[in-house]
Amino acid sequence: MADPFSILNVLGPYREPHEPALSYDYAIQRSSWPTAHAVRVKVSLADELDYLKTGVLGLSGGSPGQQLRMNQLLTKRIADRKLQIANEEGLFSQRLDVKIDPFTGPFAHLFPRLEAWMQANKAVLRQEVQQAVGI
Repeated sequence: MADPFSILNVLGPYREPHEPALSYDYAIQRSSWPTAHAVRVKVSLADELDYLKTGVLGLSGGSPGQQLRMNQLLTKRIADRKLQIANEEGLFSQRLDVKIDPFTGPFAHLFPRLEAWMQANKAVLRQEVQQAVGI
C-alpha cells in the first residue's frame, strides 16, 4: 500500500559515472518523518529511456539541442513514475536514504508496471515533447 509523501526538491539529471544511466535526486517528506530523506532514482538510457522514446513513442530526429531537451523531459517523467512505483512497493518506507535502480535485473519485475504507464500515457507524452521540443 502506498504511503503518501511530498516531494520537496528534485535535482538532476546527473550522468552516472560507471553505468549508462541518468539519475535524479529527490528530497521527500512523509508526515511521520521528522526530516526529509533522499531518494536517488536511476533511469537506464537503453532499457527505459530508449524504449520509451523509440519503442513506445516512435520519436527520432531533431537537432542535438532538441534531443537533449527531449531526453531530459522523458527521463524526468520516467523517474517520477518510478518513484511512485517504488513507493507503492514499499521500497523506501523505512529507509533513510535509498537508491532506486533501473527496472532491470533484480527490479525487472517492476518494468511491466512502468511499461503499462508508458503505453497509457503515450498521447500525453507525445504532446509534451511536441510542445517543449517541437519534435
